[in-house]
This record gives sequence, structure tokens and C-alpha cells, in this order.
Amino acid sequence: MTELLELQPGEKVLEIGTGSGYQAAVLAEMGSIEVYSIEIVPELASSAAQRLQTLGYDNLNLKQADGYYGWSDQAPFDAVLVTAAPDHLPAPLVEQLSDGGRLVIPIGPPGGFQSLWKFVKTGNDLKAFNLGSVAFVPFTGEGVQQGSDVPSPLP
Repeated sequence: MTELLELQPGEKVLEIGTGSGYQAAVLAEMGSIEVYSIEIVPELASSAAQRLQTLGYDNLNLKQADGYYGWSDQAPFDAVLVTAAPDHLPAPLVEQLSDGGRLVIPIGPPGGFQSLWKFVKTGNDLKAFNLGSVAFVPFTGEGVQQGSDVPSPLP
């Protein structure tokens, strides 16, 4: 999915769903990319942090938190990659995108198929591109359960 972000050297990327840490390591290997990654499950966050440190990935910024809310004190981000599926587009992630920022996220019902979306932010506009059907684990946490004012670029 990283190729969908069209990352350039010097950009800042936020990954939602660290999991094992694999995707964060892939992003770090791209060179000159500032990587931030959030995991909601404490045990996964801890084991990923240990694994990544053991493998020498000391330049990653990791956090255990609800990814629905992003990482506002480190925003804006040039790209956001979400590796779990909410049933709607989280407004905080859109708000934390820089002008020209890209967001790749699966959106759809829990336990079913979702659509993979790529959003590109230009000023206050958000352009949506449907990239096809996918199946991801559901987004969890208080944020997705409560929802929020959701931007509506989806057709």
C-alpha cells in the first residue's frame, strides 16, 4: 500500500495500526521519510516497539493510542496510511493532512468487505479515488464507535 502514498524524500507519514511493526519498517527503509505509527492494542504496541528497536529501527516514532484521533501534536502529515477498516472516514485524520496530503484507508462495515480509498487534500477540498474491494480487520476504539463530523467526499 505504500506505493499508493507516492512518498517523496523528506515527507512525514502517519501509519494507523502498527501491528507487528512490519509496515513501519518498510516505510523507514524508504529513506528520508519521517515515520509516525500508532497502535491501539497495548500488547502489540509494546512488542512492535521492542522488535523494531532490536532490529535497529531507532528513527521511528511509535505511540500506543486510539489511531482514530491521529497524532495531532505532530501534524500535519504528508501522508496517512490506515491498516484497519472503520465504517466511515475519520475526520481527525483528514484534518491532520497537509495541503497536497494523501490518505489511504479501507472503509466499510466490520466483518465484511470494504473499499480501499485514496484521498488527496487540496486546500479545504478532498478528492476521493475508489481503488477497489478489500478485506481488512475492523477499526477499534472509542473514536470509531462515537464517530464524529465526517467529511463527505464519498459518492
